Parts: sequence; C-alpha cells; structure tokens
Amino acid sequence: MNCVTLVGNLASDVELKELAEERKLASFLLAVDRESADGGADFVRVTCWNRQAEICAEYLARGDQVAIDGRLRSRSWQDPDGKRRNAIEVVASRVQFLSKPRHKEAGAAPAKNKEAVPA
Repeated sequence: MNCVTLVGNLASDVELKELAEERKLASFLLAVDRESADGGADFVRVTCWNRQAEICAEYLARGDQVAIDGRLRSRSWQDPDGKRRNAIEVVASRVQFLSKPRHKEAGAAPAKNKEAVPA
C-alpha cells in the first residue's frame, strides 16, 4: 500500500501551472522536522492537481503549516547534459491547512480555515 502522511511547513511558495484547459498542477517544497538528536528537516516535493491545486495556490504561502495525505511517486528523466535524474515526490490527495489564515490583499475579509478538496 502506498500511503504517506506528513506534517510540515512550506519551504517555498506554491507554484501553479496550467497544463491544459481545466487541468492545473501545483507544487511546493515541504519541510518536515526530523525527530533525531541532530534535529534538522527533510525537504519533500509535494504536488496536487486541479481544484485542490488552485486552492493551495490561493491560500498557502511559504512558512504555512499543513498536513498532507497522499502517495509517493517516483520519476526519472534525462537532463540537458545527458545525465539520468531521479526524484521522489508526494502526490497529495488531501491538504489540511494548519496555520491561521492570512490576508493576501489589504482589506480582504479573513479566509475561513480551509481544507483543499480531494484530488
């Protein structure tokens, strides 16, 4: 079974891409604290799709705390120099916003505690 649950803080702003009409992809880097003597954090790339991607891009910013449920996906590709690259990322099925809402625009009404819709 391929299931992942992470709680951490965004280490980057959400990047939203429109791939086709009605098809959107959001990605961000999530910093997850290590429970070890040396401390530190692991940085995990998280992606989400469509309406969930739009909501994350609208309401999340670097530093916000979230809980992610999803699955691991591995990818490999060849870079422009011909070198083989590999990456593992989490494809989110659920994103729970844990930080207090921020006002993105001056004078905007406060947003309610949101949960991005499942993919």
